[in-house]
Amino acid sequence: MGENRPFNRLIHEKSPYLLQHARNPVDWYPWGEDAFAKAKRENKPVFVSIGYSTCHWCHVMERESFENEEVARILNEKFVAIKVDREERPDIDAIYMLVCQMMTGQGGWPLSVFLTPEKVPFYAGTYFPRESRYGMPGFKEVLHYLSQQYTENPDRIKDVGTQVKQALEASREKGEQTALTKETTGRAFQTYKQAFDPRYGGFGKAPKFPMPHSLVFLLMYAKFYENRDALAMATKTLDGLARGGIYDHIGYGFSRYSVDEKFLVPHFEKMLYDNALLALAYTDAFRMTKNARYKKITEEIIKYVLRDMAHPDGGFYSAEDADSEGEEGKFYVWTPKEVKDVLGEQLGTLFCQAYGITGQGNFEGKNIPNQITTHLETIAKKEGISPAALAEKLETARQSLFQHREKRVRPFRDDKILTAWNGLMIAALAKAGRVFYQPSYVQAAEKAVSFIRDNLIQNGRVMVRYRDGEVKNKGFIDEYAFLLWGYMELYESTFAPFYLAEAKRLAGNMIDLFWDGHGGGFFFSGNDDEPLLVRQKESYDGALPSGNSVAACQLLRLAKLTGDFTLEEKVQQMFQAFSKVIHDDPNAHAMMMQAVMYAQQATKEVVIVMDDETEKAVDFIRHIQENFHPEISFMAVKRREKKKLSKIAPFIEDYAMINGQPTIYVCENFSCNQPTNDFQTARDLLFKK
Repeated sequence: MGENRPFNRLIHEKSPYLLQHARNPVDWYPWGEDAFAKAKRENKPVFVSIGYSTCHWCHVMERESFENEEVARILNEKFVAIKVDREERPDIDAIYMLVCQMMTGQGGWPLSVFLTPEKVPFYAGTYFPRESRYGMPGFKEVLHYLSQQYTENPDRIKDVGTQVKQALEASREKGEQTALTKETTGRAFQTYKQAFDPRYGGFGKAPKFPMPHSLVFLLMYAKFYENRDALAMATKTLDGLARGGIYDHIGYGFSRYSVDEKFLVPHFEKMLYDNALLALAYTDAFRMTKNARYKKITEEIIKYVLRDMAHPDGGFYSAEDADSEGEEGKFYVWTPKEVKDVLGEQLGTLFCQAYGITGQGNFEGKNIPNQITTHLETIAKKEGISPAALAEKLETARQSLFQHREKRVRPFRDDKILTAWNGLMIAALAKAGRVFYQPSYVQAAEKAVSFIRDNLIQNGRVMVRYRDGEVKNKGFIDEYAFLLWGYMELYESTFAPFYLAEAKRLAGNMIDLFWDGHGGGFFFSGNDDEPLLVRQKESYDGALPSGNSVAACQLLRLAKLTGDFTLEEKVQQMFQAFSKVIHDDPNAHAMMMQAVMYAQQATKEVVIVMDDETEKAVDFIRHIQENFHPEISFMAVKRREKKKLSKIAPFIEDYAMINGQPTIYVCENFSCNQPTNDFQTARDLLFKK
């Protein structure tokens, strides 16, 4: 790792990823004008390496190339080298990843891009081995070739750059607009159905990603269109994920993806956003099915996050690495002997049987605990005990193994706090808190949002990252849309007017900063951000849903709760702006499809006005919250807060208590029923077929 080498200038950065490279012999610069000024002054091409701190292949390329003296000498003599943390500068990552995909047909990290001093790319790739192998050119070879081309063929370099810029501009054209209808969502469902793996769950072949927003799309599709196949695909996948090695059965939490079709062998890094989105998906699956397993998994995810990923003052860290002591997965794997040494022969044998731990192993001679082929009922019967007694024994064993595992060298934890990912975790905690009646979850969400407000908003501008007291980079659409989601869930969990007011204010700022007044939709970067090659506007969902799709879902909810239907008009303009790409590839827009479905449904608005929560009022509120009713928009208004709330949602002014009793208003399809004091009447109005 070059512990004895002197530091380079990255030592002055706060990004954990950049700091990992602070002892490389490469003369790294952070992204900024200093690097590009040097490139112009010395007429050198710029090498930009983009990655993140828990990226396995980023570590490999560092060990092979960036720690190598000869590679460093070539880079330092012939290039200006820049390191970028993609999680802190997703705008830079997004634009050059698109370039890489255009040039090579693929992308990934580490992302390796070569630019002119004017930031125009002329060559791109991902991981390069130091020497040529695997049919891949070696990094040294690439460096020599590109340096020669830059010096001897400047016109060719200029031509490539011009072609790239033209291609980027063309990629912004969204094509002819087309209506988004029930047929569009139906085609998305059919595409999922064709790709579905009926044996293990999930979609397509290895590698398999959890795709939680796709699973929530299927739950919504099942609910709105009474489609059993959609529900079966979602639950089979959630079951497969929970049984697989992608789930940490000892310490909880999900890894990023599985390298096989069974969800057995994960890429062991754990990301905050995956766990937040999966907690949301399991919560909604519980609301729809009442399967206690989904509640248990949600609670375990949250236990992991609050235990291992929480800053003491609120806010959540970003990720945990796959590697420890230089080996991928070493922290997580076991042999039968290790298990029995901790648990004893009898309990150890039982645990190995229940979690597929064998002498042969399932990962490089060791074992990733999993329950893919395990049938606990069969084991309980064989042991002559009840399933509940077996579960108790296995939980005792798990706790002992967890305590033992805590003594191992832990994987590196990236402890920067990102506003966008925190927005997702806040949403997950707030929703789980109200569904499972866990006030502590809601309190954790409130603590996190206070941390964001205190540390990651400067002069009214939401920022990207906090670490060690330093705040950096103006927020992008994801920061605003994901935090908006958090505020929306917090309002529905607390009914505190403050959170609805903050949501409305944040939505207004988001529109001011990111809205495309010409073509509709939100740009990725704000109108006050550093200009790059083009100002991108993204709609596709990846491991994270796009900022546009999250914004569409939350603006529709906010419109219903505030009566501000200009927000609905904005979403309709978004549908038009992205209609061609959504129509062409609907299941790549799973979250936007959720917004489309919601917009097409006969939604119901429910307001209960009361002085204090009565037992019947609480039962009524809980019935709505604990069941899966995405078509219902719900507000509980305490009369003493009505004036405050009416400033945010003016229509509330007209909603009064009748007969001095809690009063329920139910509206549907722009028509309101008579207000009632009778909760059963209100239920009948809401849930009539």
